[in-house]
Amino acid sequence: MAEGDPVVTLEGVTVTYGKNRALRDVTSSFAAGAVGLLGPNGAGKSTMLKALLGFIVPERGRLRVLGLDVAESPLEIRARVGYMPENDAHIPGMNAVSFVAYCGELAGLPRVDAMQRAHEMLFYVGLGEARYRNVDTYSTGMKQRIKLAQALVHDPDLLFLDEPTNGMDPKGRDEMLELVRDLAHNKGVSLILSSHLLPDVEYTCDHVVVMDKGAIAASGPIAALKQPRGRVYELRIKTAGELDLFVERLRASGLDCKQTDEDVMRVFVPGEGGAHELFALAAAARVQVRHLRPSVPTLEDVFAHAVGEA
Repeated sequence: MAEGDPVVTLEGVTVTYGKNRALRDVTSSFAAGAVGLLGPNGAGKSTMLKALLGFIVPERGRLRVLGLDVAESPLEIRARVGYMPENDAHIPGMNAVSFVAYCGELAGLPRVDAMQRAHEMLFYVGLGEARYRNVDTYSTGMKQRIKLAQALVHDPDLLFLDEPTNGMDPKGRDEMLELVRDLAHNKGVSLILSSHLLPDVEYTCDHVVVMDKGAIAASGPIAALKQPRGRVYELRIKTAGELDLFVERLRASGLDCKQTDEDVMRVFVPGEGGAHELFALAAAARVQVRHLRPSVPTLEDVFAHAVGEA
């Protein structure tokens, strides 16, 4: 695998469960670094990760991870990938350090090295003081942390993190995101973060692949995707009761609107139309604009456009 090559590629991948097509002819690539796999629940994100690990065999298509064909080298791929699954995956009755060390041995580490790495990783994820406790007694947030520790114990070349902040309180969520950000930006670990939470992806990742209904809706560097193909404005009108009618007129004119408050909306004006187009439409609708200012597009705008919600 040459420098600059994508760490993951999919070519025409289709996965079907009964009559449900979880992945629909997906072709995409994931660059080295931190890439967000973003989409609503049921979009096919977890299915994609499991297919890349060889846990699910696609109906058709080809997958490569770290330059290796998944159909030909699934065990070699799993030895080089750290996987943090969405659901709990600990072994009942084991304490944390024994469990993480066991995961290291399964990945090929000698027993002594696995135990040493288990201690190091548990301290890294903030479980050092609780490493001898039975994992069954852990809180939801602690179980999320131990899943990250076991994914890191064998020093993988690539991480798959499936909804890593699930079930965590706000403080724990922030701490988990700091760990992910540290891995990607300070430790130089390539990772794919699967999440339905826009802020998680925007805070930790540089690139994003947006999924919807089993297909790729958008992909690219987050900064580039947020570059407007027009202008985004924050807009407030004088009478809230006139808002629905005004929104209808804006959409009929090809402008995307999203209400953020009872009398505030974000309006995307494509092309070079700009503010004068908004004022002209307001005048035609006899609506008084009380507040108008340019706004920076957010990842939420990108997501809404990609999945057709804008």
